[in-house]
Amino acid sequence: MKEKQESTPLLKNQTKGVETLLGNPRKAIIKLSIPMIIAMSVHTLYTFIDALWVSGLGADALSAVGFFFPFLFMILALATGIGVGGGSAISRRLGANDKSGADLVGAHTLVLMIITAVVITVPLFLAAPNIFTAMGAGHVASMAASYARILFAGTVIFFFSNIASALMRAEGDVKRAMYAMMLGAGLNIILDPIFIYVLDLGVPGAAWATMVSLSVSSIFLFRWLFIKKVTFIHISFQRFRFKRAITTDIFRVGIPASVQQLAMAFSMFILNLIAVKVGGTDGVAVYTTGWRVAMFAILPLLGIATAVTSVTGAAFGARDYVKLNNAYMYAIKIGLVIELAVGLLTFVLAPQIAGLFTLAEETVRIRADLIVFLRMMCIYYPATALGILSSSMFQGTGKGLYSLILTLIRTIVLATPLAYIFAVILDIKLEGIWWGIVTGNVIAGFIAFIWGRFFIHRLLKTHTI
Repeated sequence: MKEKQESTPLLKNQTKGVETLLGNPRKAIIKLSIPMIIAMSVHTLYTFIDALWVSGLGADALSAVGFFFPFLFMILALATGIGVGGGSAISRRLGANDKSGADLVGAHTLVLMIITAVVITVPLFLAAPNIFTAMGAGHVASMAASYARILFAGTVIFFFSNIASALMRAEGDVKRAMYAMMLGAGLNIILDPIFIYVLDLGVPGAAWATMVSLSVSSIFLFRWLFIKKVTFIHISFQRFRFKRAITTDIFRVGIPASVQQLAMAFSMFILNLIAVKVGGTDGVAVYTTGWRVAMFAILPLLGIATAVTSVTGAAFGARDYVKLNNAYMYAIKIGLVIELAVGLLTFVLAPQIAGLFTLAEETVRIRADLIVFLRMMCIYYPATALGILSSSMFQGTGKGLYSLILTLIRTIVLATPLAYIFAVILDIKLEGIWWGIVTGNVIAGFIAFIWGRFFIHRLLKTHTI
């Protein structure tokens, strides 16, 4: 029995990005992944350098920034959800040869962005000191609050920079998205020491450097979208009215994607509390500093995932399920190979990496624990390839709820409870937290891959002749 492969419809006046998106799935995965991997590498390099500059202020400064991590995840969660929801809907409409529908999705996405940003900014800004005190920040609560308030006030800038880039990626315009990310990250690297040390702003200086950098990159994104109008989709707010079908389509993927990210933020929040319980503020410093390295290690997966969402979305919109399967499996294979290599390299270089973050005299005491964290996370990386790329495929095909369920299994059902059991109940302390994270992610990764294969198999089976 021969599998039916639908031909992808052609859109008029296609940009190169759209041609790539609708073309050969393997080439599309590579071409759309590489610019995002480069951009994310520069962005992650910035987070490294930011942590290094902050570490020069001492372990308390690292802890203060670490306490903000869950809230940064929350802000990015909402931005990611709206961006993924809008991007998925755009890719599927482009695959179905519906450009006008893609234009309307873009407008809806940005209006939803503005509403969400306004709603969350004020309460977080006002409650910052009480929030960090309640989290157990102790003597670093005021430092954490001063850092956080600057970033809370710039929530709308966070949102726009992320969502505008997501809309560009949805139509295959990854190079401009890459330029914007690299500009923001590169500028941040330059401004960090100026704001932190030259202007003597300390920890808040790191936040100011972030906001100035994001503002500059957002100006370029705004110019491309609304002034030069160089994108394939054209966004207009003239006579704008919400359309229930479009809003529902965005929310169908966007809400689960936001909840998915919020679940990860909540998991980080709980893991922070567990780290405080078994390791004090030094435990939080180890966890959040080590997690920066972990994010760098999986950033190739994040770049590939953006391509998977767009390519599988377009293939699903065109009802070309053979192409969808080819894109998904090719991405999985590449992801596994990369993360196995990254894991091996990290294991060998763990002492040197830990040394970069513990140069200051006050941070030397966390070096040994940081090395342990880095080496244990090497088991986590390959399994994460299965989970992240399966989730991105579900998001691309409009099955946001499936992606959410996988994240809840990984974070709420497995990793966080296991971390508590190992660290507190079994009294393994900080290493118990790391074992919980690793065990939960390995199990969840295999569940995600099996579910992804089953989902695509059913699509292929129902479209055979």
